[in-house]
Amino acid sequence: MDLETVSPEEFGASLRGLGLNILVRDVPAEAAFLAHVFGMVPHRVSDDFAIMAYHGHLMQLHADHTYGAHPLLGLVPESPPRGAGATLHLFDSDPDLAAARAEEAGGHVLQAPANKPHGLRETCILCANGYAWAASRPLTDDERKAI
Repeated sequence: MDLETVSPEEFGASLRGLGLNILVRDVPAEAAFLAHVFGMVPHRVSDDFAIMAYHGHLMQLHADHTYGAHPLLGLVPESPPRGAGATLHLFDSDPDLAAARAEEAGGHVLQAPANKPHGLRETCILCANGYAWAASRPLTDDERKAI
């Protein structure tokens, strides 16, 4: 499937398993942030929608106005954080590189990169829409021993 030319109907019918859809104020800005900070690949970016690819996984960004008749939109807070209590993990991202890129892309490093006892080096970054994105990678043997 060509993600640049697939019709909405064909794309929707192709989705399987677990899906992730993020409501945002500005789709092109959020797509640019995710591409810059985490290396996601944006497809079909418009003011309404984008498909984001990350290590073989797809997620969708939808603009608030595309949910005009959906009851969920009434539950979205006017100001961030929108995703309070949820963390979106990107397990194949370099946390140090993501943290270094976050501020310049309009994000905020909520938790600096650190080696965690659960076997990951991890950082937590808030995007301008208030979602918490955790970039992580497995610890090396030396990092694991140092904990």
